[in-house]
Order: sequence, then C-alpha cells, then structure tokens
Amino acid sequence: MAAPSKILIFDSGLGGLTVYREVAAVRPDADIVYAADDAGFPYNALPETALVARVVGLFDDLIAAHRPDLAVIACNTASTIALPTLREKFALPFVGTVPAIKPACAASVTRRVSVLGTEATVAREYTRALIRDFAKDCQVTLVGSKNLAPYAEAELAGAPTSDAQIRAEIAPCFVDDGKRTDTVVLACTHYPLLLDRLTRLAPWPVNYIDPAPAIARRVLDLLGPPAPLHRGSSHAMFSSGRAPHAVLARFGIEPQPTAVSGAK
Repeated sequence: MAAPSKILIFDSGLGGLTVYREVAAVRPDADIVYAADDAGFPYNALPETALVARVVGLFDDLIAAHRPDLAVIACNTASTIALPTLREKFALPFVGTVPAIKPACAASVTRRVSVLGTEATVAREYTRALIRDFAKDCQVTLVGSKNLAPYAEAELAGAPTSDAQIRAEIAPCFVDDGKRTDTVVLACTHYPLLLDRLTRLAPWPVNYIDPAPAIARRVLDLLGPPAPLHRGSSHAMFSSGRAPHAVLARFGIEPQPTAVSGAK
C-alpha cells in the first residue's frame, strides 16, 4: 500500500485553520502538519524583504523535517509576497492563497465588489493585476484592515472584540451610490473565523467569498482522491512554542511538542 500523502499547511497564525478544515475534509487520509509562525504575527507589519527571508528560512527547516508532498500557503500576505521565491527555491508543489476576485466578480449581480484584506495584501500589485484581469465591468473597492486578523485571533482565544470595533473595520466595504456592494472577498484566511459576526454586523446582506474551499479543490487536483481505508493524522506546531491547545482541539488537531524554527 502506498504511503499516505503528507500535506504542510503554513500560516502566520490561526487563520489557516479555516483552510486546514477544508483540506482535511477532502483528504481525510492525508497526514497534515499545520505550521504557524505566530512569533512573526502579524505578517502585515513586516517589510517585504524581511518577510521573504523569514518564510524561506522557515521552509528550509519545515521541508527538511517533514518531507511534505505538497505545501499550502494559507496566508494571502505570504502568498502574494513570498510564494514566487518559495517556488523558485524548493522542488515542491505549492498552493497559494490569493484574493478570490475572479469568482467574486463572476458572481456579483450589482457589479459592486469589495476586497477586504490586510493592508499589505490590498497594496500589492498582484492584487491590482487580478482586478485588471478579472473584474471586467465590476467596480472593485480595496479595503485594507490593520486590525481584523488580530481580532480573529482574539475571538478564537475567547476574548472577542466589540461589535463597534469590527463594524469600523468592515464599514468601507459597503458602498451604496445607487448600486450596493453585494459581494465581499475575504482576502485573509483569518477573516472567515469571524464570518458569523461579519454577517450579523453588515449594514445589508452580502455574499462573503471564503478562499478555503477553492484551495482544498486545488489540493485535490494536485494530489488526487483520498486513499480508502486510511485515516490521516493532524499535528500543529508554532514558532513561539506556545500551542493553543483548546483551539486546536476544536479543529481535531494534536499539538506537536517541537516548535517551528528556521526564521531569519
């Protein structure tokens, strides 16, 4: 019997758990390692050259230690900045996370779409290129949030942010000048952790686009269908060495005693 696939899922914190959940659902047979560089969180605050060096250093160690068949970069900021270097350096299939502008614009009825991401993601030329290539007749509003990813981490830790603070972060997404925004791209994997609150606090109903299902489909395309009769394992490690045991238990993941290392 062939060895089970091993998948490495990488994020700056806990947002990638939304991606883990979808990947584990389509490949329940795979052994999954979730690696979080929480000591570097939030990536939005790092200069680009420092971020690339940090992520590449981490992957030097992660790939050597775990020998994954595929790696998922479950972070928009890391994907738009570091993914080209990772693909150039390592002979390993990578699945990145990029703003879901194409499906959002295809689904929009009012032709009003907002992209809610970190300040780094919405400032990237990569994001603007996606708009040029796929927005067609849609008007796209870019909204950079400094605080929403930390708010999502706090929510998971049992310290929820106030409605007013979350409402302030998402307010620029909602444009009404005769045509209302009807679709919001969640361009950070942390944001679906707040989906219930985002839905409740929206000034009118919109369709929130979560990138995780599309990432899982791409993993399935690259690795193929699950192997029958095998149940995979899931372990998580953190660069700080501090694993949030209660949070991981909610996702069915075992903490790993060793920490993520290799950051430059």
